[in-house]
Amino acid sequence: MVLKIKTFLKESFSELKRVNWPTKKETTRLTVVVIVLSLALALMLGVFDYSFSYLLELLIIK
Repeated sequence: MVLKIKTFLKESFSELKRVNWPTKKETTRLTVVVIVLSLALALMLGVFDYSFSYLLELLIIK
């Protein structure tokens, strides 16, 4: 059991050395893209929610 754990950890660290990690510049750029898209989607959903609520209110009152 201990041998299997040791082998697993050794192979895991070996794999981590082969990973092509993104640069700081790529990470920053992609993070900004995710934040901007999230905010745009939140704004769009907020506009839809407000619009549908307003239309529903008009239909209920009249």
